[in-house]
Amino acid sequence: MEIWIYFTLLAATMQAVRTAGQKHLSGKLNAMATTGVRYIYALPFAWGYLLWLLSYKQIDVPSLNHDFLGYALIACVMQIIGTACLVAAFRYRNFAVATSLAKTEAIQVAIFGALLFSAPLSGLGWLSVIVGVVGVFLVSKVKFTLKEAFKGSDAIPGMGFGLAAGLGLAITTLLIRESSLSLNTDLMVSAAVTLVFMITVQSVISLLYVYIQDKSQLPLMVKHWRVCLFVGVTSVLGSIGWFTGASFQNAAYVKALGQVEFFITLALTYRVFKEKITFKEYLGMSLIIFSVVILLLWA
Repeated sequence: MEIWIYFTLLAATMQAVRTAGQKHLSGKLNAMATTGVRYIYALPFAWGYLLWLLSYKQIDVPSLNHDFLGYALIACVMQIIGTACLVAAFRYRNFAVATSLAKTEAIQVAIFGALLFSAPLSGLGWLSVIVGVVGVFLVSKVKFTLKEAFKGSDAIPGMGFGLAAGLGLAITTLLIRESSLSLNTDLMVSAAVTLVFMITVQSVISLLYVYIQDKSQLPLMVKHWRVCLFVGVTSVLGSIGWFTGASFQNAAYVKALGQVEFFITLALTYRVFKEKITFKEYLGMSLIIFSVVILLLWA
């Protein structure tokens, strides 16, 4: 298999595991502090990975050109905006629909990649992305009906925030790829440099925001260091996978394969809690697997 496949599978697995850690941590910290932990506690490991990689590859740190700085800084902001929109979506009565719309990130990556970054997909590539998104909707247990979608005066803002979250995260992925490629060096090294730059910037932004918003969260981020460390380590491993995968392959294909994250999450949940899997969830998992088969064998 190609290297991007291994890194994407690593990313999907670690993201599923990290999510479990963040859910546990969310009961101890507020939303922004919980978000900041994934950057702050990941930062030393990201730097360690970059320094090791530079030594292993015997490559000097590439110069950060204007293209890189532009793409990477916008990516930092877009990821924060995407996350903020997702949090905002939860305030509305139809948050389930809004959340499901955020899961359209994969197809939005494909659309905007083709429109803005000259990264079109083949016909089978589009089929893989669409089938995977449908499978995710089924697995995520979201009740997505027109009646529910437009129920109440909060429907339009909630749906808007959901789509905006997917868009923000989709553009982030595309800009990560452009940032990495703009360095014109070994792709694993360029991915690591992009990762370290973004996590450093986001750590500073997160700390400043938490300090201004609620200083009491800072000692709590230290008090619960074990869970925070778990989130940080799994986060950096997942980010290494996403950044490297997107550097080697079209971002839409990376996100399409990354849909297996939901399959992994569901499998872990039922393994731990011994719950019964419904027909709808079996169908969703089957579609995700089918989309991956299309992607890896024919797209």
